[in-house]
Amino acid sequence: MATGGGWAPARSVERHGAPRGGGTRSKSVAPGLRRPSPSPARSRAATDNGGSADSCRVRVAVRLRPNNSEDLAHGSDFDSCVELQPESKRLKLKKNNWSCESYKFDEVFSENASQKRVYEVVAKPVVESVLEGYNGTVMAYGQTGTGKTYTVGRLGKDDPSERGIMVRALEHILSSMSFETDRVAISYLQLYLESVQDLLAPEKTNIPIVEDAKTGEVSLPGAAIVEIKDLEHVFHLLQIGEANRHAANTKMNTESSRSHAILIIHLQRSSRIKEEKSSLSNDMHDIFPDDLPLVLKSKLLIVDLAGSERIDKSGSEGHMIEEAKFINLSLTSLGKCINALAENSPHIPTRDSKLTRIFRDSFGGTARTSLVVTIGPSSRHYSETSSTIMFGQRAMKVVNTIKLKEEVDYKILYKKMEREVDQLTSEMERQQKLIKSEKMQLDKKLKESEGSFHDLRMTSNIRIENLEKEKCELESTVKTLMRDLEEERGQKNMLSEQIAELEKLLDENKQQQLENLSRTKVLTDTTKEHEKKMEELLRQLQEERHCSSSLKDRMSILQQELCDAQSSTQLQESMARELEKKLTEVTEEFTCQVQSLKEKISELISEKEVIYKELKSTQEKVQQEMWQRQGLEDQILRLKQSTSDNFAEESKTSDCMVRTGSGLGNATFVSKSGKIREALSGQRGTISKIFEEVGLPNVLALLKSEDLDVQIHAVKVVANLAAEDINQEKIVEEGGLDALLSLLETSENTTIYRVTAGAVANLAMNGSNQGVIMNKGGARLLANVASKTEDPQTLRMVAGAIANLCGNEKLHLMLKQDGGIKALLGMVRSGHADVIPQIARGIANFAKCESRVISQGHRKGRSLLIEDGVLTWMVANSTRFSASTRRHIELAFCHLAQNEDNTCDIIASGGIKELLRISRESPRDDARNLAKKALDSNPAFLREVQ
Repeated sequence: MATGGGWAPARSVERHGAPRGGGTRSKSVAPGLRRPSPSPARSRAATDNGGSADSCRVRVAVRLRPNNSEDLAHGSDFDSCVELQPESKRLKLKKNNWSCESYKFDEVFSENASQKRVYEVVAKPVVESVLEGYNGTVMAYGQTGTGKTYTVGRLGKDDPSERGIMVRALEHILSSMSFETDRVAISYLQLYLESVQDLLAPEKTNIPIVEDAKTGEVSLPGAAIVEIKDLEHVFHLLQIGEANRHAANTKMNTESSRSHAILIIHLQRSSRIKEEKSSLSNDMHDIFPDDLPLVLKSKLLIVDLAGSERIDKSGSEGHMIEEAKFINLSLTSLGKCINALAENSPHIPTRDSKLTRIFRDSFGGTARTSLVVTIGPSSRHYSETSSTIMFGQRAMKVVNTIKLKEEVDYKILYKKMEREVDQLTSEMERQQKLIKSEKMQLDKKLKESEGSFHDLRMTSNIRIENLEKEKCELESTVKTLMRDLEEERGQKNMLSEQIAELEKLLDENKQQQLENLSRTKVLTDTTKEHEKKMEELLRQLQEERHCSSSLKDRMSILQQELCDAQSSTQLQESMARELEKKLTEVTEEFTCQVQSLKEKISELISEKEVIYKELKSTQEKVQQEMWQRQGLEDQILRLKQSTSDNFAEESKTSDCMVRTGSGLGNATFVSKSGKIREALSGQRGTISKIFEEVGLPNVLALLKSEDLDVQIHAVKVVANLAAEDINQEKIVEEGGLDALLSLLETSENTTIYRVTAGAVANLAMNGSNQGVIMNKGGARLLANVASKTEDPQTLRMVAGAIANLCGNEKLHLMLKQDGGIKALLGMVRSGHADVIPQIARGIANFAKCESRVISQGHRKGRSLLIEDGVLTWMVANSTRFSASTRRHIELAFCHLAQNEDNTCDIIASGGIKELLRISRESPRDDARNLAKKALDSNPAFLREVQ
């Protein structure tokens, strides 16, 4: 979402428009409102479907509203003051049977005219002019309840035939634009209590109105400007705006607009038109081409003015009177400007109101303007109808000088030049890189060839040297081989001689070996005998070694036993010495402890005497306080005797302890007799006297009294004090809320439950106290009391307290988690006529606050009430109870139906029939309107109805 002023910076080129088919330009009759046209300027004919000479004046159409239920109830079929003549585009206004006046308009629409025809006659020429680059304004003016919002702002999302001028104009613009080159954005504002507020961004309030000193153009800096692409986006934005717009229920209109709604559509379209050579210098022709990129900027205002009203007829009261005053004041200022323009007055009072400052360009300015005035047929509103018609007649005399605003789109031109420079720069850099790379490759090849030549030269020299060395080595090798060959021949002759000598020696060795064999046999026999003797000796030695080892083992065992005996004897001696030493130490320590105990006993005796004296003085103080408390209790009992009649009447009229703050409460207390009011006033006076004499801390102290009667009357005093707003914060600050919640948790007395719940209900009327009650577990304690008692009056007080907490949407989730909603529905079991209205009021408070939070987008999902079965109970019991209780149930049901996430549950529970019944039979207009709105806006409901 963008905010702020215009779009791309550009050179302004405005052109005055002239009527098509005429040779002269239109002149404005209000020079003070005309904006100066900056140079260079070019003339262009302004398009006009009618082609008449008055194409630049304000075109005015009148639309007659059909008879509504109020008109029919007053017999308007036989008492109409308006007679239409659509063929001659005239309207007759009858003051009585013998006096009437005739007026001529640009178009007259009967009560049967369709939304499409109204758009095509009133708004379509202006929209087409805006698409060509001219500013435009479409406005609805008339008495409240005559159909302005229906004509201009009807969404018609489900039924396209019902769509108003806003939706049809945006649909026309979107279908005529190219999103590649064109842009469209909207701002949605309201003028409420003379303050410009943003409907798309509600946090933006008091938006300033700025006028350009040079051009006179009006702008609203800070207003949200949202660019749109499709119709679904348009519906979403318009729904947000309608939800944030101020509306109220009056006698003349159930949904009366309390502010002027202004939809501003910003268009920017591309247009390439050749510039005359005279408008550009020679230097510019050297830089730019003959055709420059131009952009058309235009603005369309669609205005739904709030209706003028009379307080005696609309029944406005309170803050609505202030709203009506500002509405009538701004419409009066607009009428003064129209009168001054129609009479060619030298001074136009546009600064009397913010509304006239915003419409500075629409009347007597440079915009093409169409006005539709809406009227009703009833003669009961003859003066308002006559005033509306005269406003339209005077507006038809206002002439505008329309101008075409063309600007050189320097942004597109800059992007084009930047793109060309980037292309040339990249091409030059590419050529330079190519030349540089080729040069580097050639240098590299040259260096490689020089290196290869040098390497080849070096390798050839090395190979020549190696070949010469190899030749020399081969020659020397041949010489050595010849010399070795001669030496081998000499050695061979010597070896042959040695072989002959060895053969002789071999024969001699064979004889010696035969002699040695015989000697070896004798030696072998003797050796075997010696080996047997050795084996016997080894076996004897092994046996002796075994015996010696067994003796050694026994010897070691005996030595180990001897060592153990010696060590145990030493250990026992050492333990005996240690025990003697410890015994002496314990004896000395015991002696010291006995001495210290004697000293402590003496100290304690002295302390006992001091404490006894302090205890005695404390007992005296406590006795005095008990006497004072007994005196207060006696005083309360005496006051109780004097007010017993008032408290008996309180059991019948204790609705004063559960006041309603949401506008949905029961009106039973208002209808009580004068005697009861006097009794209550006397009771309040008595309680005020108690409060002044005793003091709030002392009254709260009596809540902890052991006497049940005193405790009950103390709670009643606190409850009645809590009924006054001025005492509520004091009670909470002094700990009264904590004491009341403690009574709910600990007491078992039904009367305590009843009066304590009433006091909590009164404290819950203060918004700041509600969060404190919830944080301290108040809802959980109230739910616990509701589950433990069957007393109808106690249940009524508990239901009233929970109903007041239901009026704070921030506490809904905590209230459900603590069991408050479940307890509220559980109290239906009593069926008592005093309990059911409080339950219905709580459900209505919860549903209304929840609907408001969901409509504002702060939460989504099913209602928290549905999970506890509230919807089923409402459908089954919507017609069983009294009229006020039924009204609460109907309103709660209608608010639940506004949330689309509840659709399936409502259909499953048979709620469609209930919605239909409410929309037809409910005596309340607000309930009927909510039911109709839910049925019309929810497609699933429409399918079920069909």
